[in-house]
Amino acid sequence: MQRSGFARGLVTLALTVGAALPVWVLAQDAAPAQPPASPVAPATPAVPDQSAPPATETPTEEVEPGAETSSLELVRKSDTDGQERRIRIVRTGSSDETGIFALCSPQEADPEDAPTLAVFSETGPGGVRITIDKNVIRVPLAVVTQQQPKDGEDGSDGRVEASAGTARFLNPDEVPPDATDRLTRCEVQATPKPAPDTVFVTQGKTELKGQKLVYDETDGIARIEGPVTFRRANETDPLTGSSERIEVNVDEEKTTLVGNVVLNSEGGRVSRAGRVEYDDAANLARLIGTPEQPAVSVKGGDTLRAGMILYDLDRNEVYAVKAEGGTITGEFVEGDTPGGGATTAPATAPTARPLPPSTPSETSDPDTDPNASPLGPTGPALPPTP
Repeated sequence: MQRSGFARGLVTLALTVGAALPVWVLAQDAAPAQPPASPVAPATPAVPDQSAPPATETPTEEVEPGAETSSLELVRKSDTDGQERRIRIVRTGSSDETGIFALCSPQEADPEDAPTLAVFSETGPGGVRITIDKNVIRVPLAVVTQQQPKDGEDGSDGRVEASAGTARFLNPDEVPPDATDRLTRCEVQATPKPAPDTVFVTQGKTELKGQKLVYDETDGIARIEGPVTFRRANETDPLTGSSERIEVNVDEEKTTLVGNVVLNSEGGRVSRAGRVEYDDAANLARLIGTPEQPAVSVKGGDTLRAGMILYDLDRNEVYAVKAEGGTITGEFVEGDTPGGGATTAPATAPTARPLPPSTPSETSDPDTDPNASPLGPTGPALPPTP
């Protein structure tokens, strides 16, 4: 089927950012169409070269059996270390009943350096899958803006907006003659409908939920707006929690829970902080206090406060790190003290403890050293609270 210079067809597509993309829109409901004889856009509309290697030759996310892969990558080159990091967006389904994949390149009336727009929608179980650093994100709808690549570069960065919502192709008679919106002129309509618990994030054993994701190349940070809730599987002591939002710093490869962060272990530990750097693979969370919300962890009658608290995600145990010029305070109930009286820790620890190594095998073993922290080397600071 041909219309308005856009080709529609059944295609297995893997797009690398920076490739020259004509003005066309792709769906998966018919055999590949031939380019129209008189295209509206200056470039000749076309479908991808079917002789090109299929997308399955490169690592891809799981998709429906028999489904083709429609994907796109943003490439970000860090100003600090010069490394390239990629954000991959994939539509996992293939049925026209559950979603679409569409591309819209600059048209005749657009500036030469205008970005390419891409729309991914999928209401099937796999949704639209976005991979950022260690996080795999599943959403129903994503609209991607991809900048034109600079000279000598194979890829380019851009912007991603993702949430609940739907997208569809417009009939030609639905497009107003004076339409200025790029997607409308490409006969595509995207309707975002952000709602709580519709953006699903998986990092290792941890599953988080939010309502909207926005990534922008200006600072390289993907922000997932909340309310955010999460759960980390653990056979003996599962962990749940909440925060106002999530920030994923692509350059630093760091995921941070931000704003009124609360961690609740089923065993009774409740921890709070203004920010929490979260690394599921290292079994470590860094609770970072702010003047408005210091880091604090409470279990039973034991309370620990510090500028930074390191949290062992497997054991749900903590120990404090004293920032330069900061203090560590706490109240601990001595189990063998008659009457269960509480003792107060010194307001200032003698020295700051070093941060733990990122590799768990390098940490001290609390099973062989009763004074060791489950997260790092022993030293002159408050004992870990179990």
